[in-house]
Amino acid sequence: MAEFTMELNEDQRGVRDWIHGFAAEVMRPAAAEWDEREEFPWPVVQEAARIGLYSLDFYAQQFFDPTGLGIPMAMEELFWGDAGLGLAITGTGLAAIGVLTNGTEEQIGTWLPQMYGDAGDVKIAAFCSSEPDAGSDVSAMRTRAVYDEAKDEWVLNGTKTWATNGGIADVHVVVAVVDPGLGARGHASFVVPPGTPGLSQGQKFKKHGIRASHTAEVVLDGVRLPGHCLLGGKDKLDERLARARERARTGGERTQNAAMATFEASRPTVGAQAVGIARAAYEVALDYAQTRVQFGRPVIDNQGVAFQLADMRTRIDAARLLVWRASWMATAGKPFTSAEGSMSKLFAGETAKAVTAQAMQILGGNGYTREYPVERMHRDAAIYTIFEGTSEIQRLVIARTISDVPIR
Repeated sequence: MAEFTMELNEDQRGVRDWIHGFAAEVMRPAAAEWDEREEFPWPVVQEAARIGLYSLDFYAQQFFDPTGLGIPMAMEELFWGDAGLGLAITGTGLAAIGVLTNGTEEQIGTWLPQMYGDAGDVKIAAFCSSEPDAGSDVSAMRTRAVYDEAKDEWVLNGTKTWATNGGIADVHVVVAVVDPGLGARGHASFVVPPGTPGLSQGQKFKKHGIRASHTAEVVLDGVRLPGHCLLGGKDKLDERLARARERARTGGERTQNAAMATFEASRPTVGAQAVGIARAAYEVALDYAQTRVQFGRPVIDNQGVAFQLADMRTRIDAARLLVWRASWMATAGKPFTSAEGSMSKLFAGETAKAVTAQAMQILGGNGYTREYPVERMHRDAAIYTIFEGTSEIQRLVIARTISDVPIR
């Protein structure tokens, strides 16, 4: 187990600088165009694939970094480039985490390569959990998966919403209810292979921010899947459901549902994305304050502006430390006894929202125009207090964990 460190090693610094170069030279010049177009930026993702940045090998190397800092370091640099393009490049990762968290070794080896493809044939994947009436409240999920024992097939029906890459993905990972009587503990995850009949894209959402990332509904109408598409397999599911039923009967230890296992693993990663957005906005504001002259002196000479920048930098560094701690703990196998994963996502998301707002204020009227990127950064940052668990849900998770009380 690697010791916790705040110093990147030589290899990590090399990777960081390589990603930073891509973000500066490819992503930033294209960011405003794709934000306006509100379309999936295939050319940018294909360029990332061409240099090996969008690839299973790259993410596997970062995921298995023994320090735990590979993924958050990569996320921060990509989202420093642009959040919408960054999410287009990394959106497949949530589906990949769903397979890694819940799948067998054979399923991981089968499906992960199909989620990314290769430089000559780029693929993407989608993770489908939220529903029109089931966002933070995963127990309200209605998408059903019914087992057809005679054919060893699962039949899925329902509608998913807010799915990144939903409908345009080659591979979809879908969380569905297999035992309604167990609430959130009666869920399971399924892989829907490319071209499966019955899966279609519903409404595509026009969003306030991260507009280069495709977000849509996914409609499942009589989708039939072979038994091997159930992540983890039928035997493991039956054992888990039996434990959940026993727990419901006796009040024993609680089991974790499929969607929550995926989100818990991804929260520090999302926090790192928020840190990247905040850092980008801070750097624009700092440069502007140093070069913009008002009343015969640079704006930064005013204590009110200088103190804002000091607070922005302090919050960004604190958010990064929380993200790195949680990432290291996850890699080291240390339990989140104080909901450290949720802490990192909560603080980083709130930091991104606050820092981008302060950056707009420092730029004044210029900050409100699309000629400067902080306006886009502020729109992009807003989602980080909402998706993958709202700030209110993160606080609930933390409060329940530190108090051991089922706060509602």
